[in-house]
Amino acid sequence: MHKAAPTIGAVLNPFAYLAGRWTPSPRTVRRAASVALLMSVVIVVTGGAVRLTGSGLGCDTWPKCTGDSLIVTQAQGFHGAVEFGNRMLTYVLCAAVGGVILTARAAKPWRRSLTRLGWTQFGLVMGNAVLGGITVLTGLNPYSVAGHFLLATSLLTVTVVTWQRTREGDGAPRPRVPGPVRKLSWALTAAALVLIAAGTVVTGSGPHAGDKSEIERMPFDWAVTAHVHAIAAWLVCALAVAMWLVLRVADAPADTRARARDLLLVLLAQGAIGYVQYFTSLPGALVAAHMLGSCLVWICVLRLALSLRERSAGEQSPAREEAQLSAV
Repeated sequence: MHKAAPTIGAVLNPFAYLAGRWTPSPRTVRRAASVALLMSVVIVVTGGAVRLTGSGLGCDTWPKCTGDSLIVTQAQGFHGAVEFGNRMLTYVLCAAVGGVILTARAAKPWRRSLTRLGWTQFGLVMGNAVLGGITVLTGLNPYSVAGHFLLATSLLTVTVVTWQRTREGDGAPRPRVPGPVRKLSWALTAAALVLIAAGTVVTGSGPHAGDKSEIERMPFDWAVTAHVHAIAAWLVCALAVAMWLVLRVADAPADTRARARDLLLVLLAQGAIGYVQYFTSLPGALVAAHMLGSCLVWICVLRLALSLRERSAGEQSPAREEAQLSAV
């Protein structure tokens, strides 16, 4: 049987072709995961900037920017440039996710779990791009806008998990704390999800519609939704404090207690920003900072939950291997 030419193999299976000619270090894989995580935060914050500058319909159709042009035109001015710039960042995000897929596939040994996580990221990016297009075509329907943010949060979740998995082995997860502590973490994670969902309702019923023209809003009283959001925030804070105290009493590992401390600090900052923006009529800069804070809170919640278990059976985790090499 004749062997396929290298060029044909590269076209038919480019990932396997690359894996046969390049072996990235574990550090390279971790850096690729870090870049994807960073870009998943950037795309949320810049998406918020589109809404806060009233540029949500700067490109009035999708996938083109106008009916006649694929890119922004001079006639669309500042708002068109902002909206089109955010669309272009999607390609940067795709490149970052592609870096995760490529490095995970080419690493030795091949960790299929990382490759699957990378492809999950790519699927979420594509899904959110389509949902973003639907949002434009429906004139910034608030429910579509909310779904757009929640899908971006799903992407953020997968990038955080991928980031953590690049620092672990592939063995079965083993708990590092007692069962009741893990259940408290589940409650904290669920409350944080409710908090994020409530935030999308506040956004959907609030004054920042995303465009200078009259845009449909959710049929809820904004002040009431803001108070519900605040109650959810206080619940998350109470559970975070309880988690911090329980971890100290249970003599949990130092890194886990550090994750609980980080979450408390971010929650304090996020709460302060939230109340200031509420009493100052939602200035755009503070709303943008609050959106960034939302991403950081969710990242801290996930990192805390993931620190309650470890995966090191079968092989040493990359992080531990690197630490041992550094100690030599």
